[in-house]
Amino acid sequence: MEKEIKEVLIANSEALFGFQIEEKLIQFQKTRKDVEGDLTLVIFPFVKLLKVSPLDAGEKIGTFLQDRLSFIQEFNVVSGFLNFTINGSYWLNKLKVIAADSSFGYAVKNSKSTIMVEYSSPNTNKPLHLGHLRNNFLGYSVAEILKANGHNVVKTQIINDRGIHICKSMLAWEKFSPLNEKGERETPENTGLKGDKLVGKYYVEFDKQFNAEAKSIIDLWESGSFSGFDDAIIAEFNRLDSSKEGKEPKAITGIDAKIKDLAKNQTALLLEAKQMLVKWEGRDPQVYLLWTTMNGWVYAGFESTYNAMGVDFDKLYYESDTFVLGKDLVTEGLDKGVFFKKEDGSVWIDLSEDGLDEKLVLRSDGTAVYMTQDVGTAVDRFKDYSDLDGIIYTVGNEQDYHFKVLFLILDKLGYAWAKNCYHLSYGMVDLPTGKMKSREGTVVDADDLMADVVNSAKEMTQERGHIDGMTDKEKEELFNLIGMGGLKYYLLKVDPKKRMMFNPEESIELNGNTGPFIQYTHARIKSLLRKAGNLGELKLVSISAEEKEIMKHLTEFSSVVSEAGKNHSPALIANYTYELVKLYNHFYQAVPILIEEDQELKSMRLILSENVAKVIYLAMRLLGVNVPEKM
Repeated sequence: MEKEIKEVLIANSEALFGFQIEEKLIQFQKTRKDVEGDLTLVIFPFVKLLKVSPLDAGEKIGTFLQDRLSFIQEFNVVSGFLNFTINGSYWLNKLKVIAADSSFGYAVKNSKSTIMVEYSSPNTNKPLHLGHLRNNFLGYSVAEILKANGHNVVKTQIINDRGIHICKSMLAWEKFSPLNEKGERETPENTGLKGDKLVGKYYVEFDKQFNAEAKSIIDLWESGSFSGFDDAIIAEFNRLDSSKEGKEPKAITGIDAKIKDLAKNQTALLLEAKQMLVKWEGRDPQVYLLWTTMNGWVYAGFESTYNAMGVDFDKLYYESDTFVLGKDLVTEGLDKGVFFKKEDGSVWIDLSEDGLDEKLVLRSDGTAVYMTQDVGTAVDRFKDYSDLDGIIYTVGNEQDYHFKVLFLILDKLGYAWAKNCYHLSYGMVDLPTGKMKSREGTVVDADDLMADVVNSAKEMTQERGHIDGMTDKEKEELFNLIGMGGLKYYLLKVDPKKRMMFNPEESIELNGNTGPFIQYTHARIKSLLRKAGNLGELKLVSISAEEKEIMKHLTEFSSVVSEAGKNHSPALIANYTYELVKLYNHFYQAVPILIEEDQELKSMRLILSENVAKVIYLAMRLLGVNVPEKM
């Protein structure tokens, strides 16, 4: 419609305006709800050209277009805006086009460049939690939306399977895991605990013991006992302790936190963890065997959780592999002058000219940091996929600075593709009780949360009593479909950039902007179509205002999919679908369908219903949400 209007205006611009106009002058917008019309053309850019009032300009252009475009039924001009009413036959023809395309709204498969989407990227020292749910659902959905836009997409994750945090879990298991009657330490097999949860248990245990040891050191210092501690450490404690005098409680709390950090760095437990990391990087056989064993437990646990989430990956990368390449790249960068070495042997990059600061890329003991492995991983990925056009990193906004630095480093190392790397930064998920903390064991476990919402969906569905005739297996599948659909939709309907509060009870409600509300509408339409049997043919009939609004909304699906791809925002898909469902439910209540006596009108309404269900299915599939045939 917009395209045809543009073509007529440009082709006839000399006759209409006196000279050739540029396409950018032609601006459309949605018609205001309080104004009659289906499409609005902004008149202001043409007022000076025609040297008349906005009303006269609108009348002249409107009359000109109406004479040449048969689909313009009528028009009106309101304050410099030309509003067109499009006739019913135009919308019925659009419905025919939609009905003929089983993948309406999707671009041709693999017709565009290859893009990699990274998401999940867990640490192997703890199970997945609520934050990972938003990350996985967001990354998976963005990947599916990009596919629908014609891109060849590679879904991937980088598994953070090395580093000091991993060594903390390993060390805690070695030191604090109790022995059973067979002399065995705890394992997933002899405890029945998922491997990722078992390893996470010892990450929490490390922190508990770590804090206890730090407290005992502080107690010694406060009692005046400094035996065995370096003079510089003693001097720093005394400076911090004396600085508390006369300070406000808030300032004292801050100073105490610095003292605690000082004490933590003197603990034997942290020293052992650091030594274990050095041994691991040196491929110490005993440490490496322990690492392989415990990571194996975690991977089995992760696989179970991903299956429950309904997400998948095409390619896995491991930090334990890519950090080596990263270290080699740091060495190359030193030779090129991209990095510099400090007196203690640590390697840095100075980004002050880019408005940032100095960033560590290699510790003084030669061990790698996150940045080291991220540089190595990026280069490795472009080697693996020669046609790769860019990478989208789905990572929380707490890492905004990290990715600015990463992309700058890659650029300075001479990789032109660095400019095509994008950080899909998203807001954290808050709980009513506050922020989650893995070390303290105050996270919302992903497995537990998914099980809870599915169980809540089961209770809600059983109360409604609409599952008679289903087998037990069908019922369980439906409960899972509703619970997981509600959870995914709830986490995706919010703009990714926004921080959000999670309320599991709201996610499975059958009313409002929820997944189950949309799923129920899809099931209702499918029930209607089953009752109707033969739908008949789509003929030229008179359409109601409710029917036209649905047809208009359906035609927008392609542009919404395109916009969601450009903005990496599943929220656009979610909220489009919610609006479609609201329009359909209004139509369903206001207009007779099965009892309509006019067979051509009845067929049109059934075919319209069928295509609403199709677009709901196609849209929700992009969110990773399944929709039921019955509910």
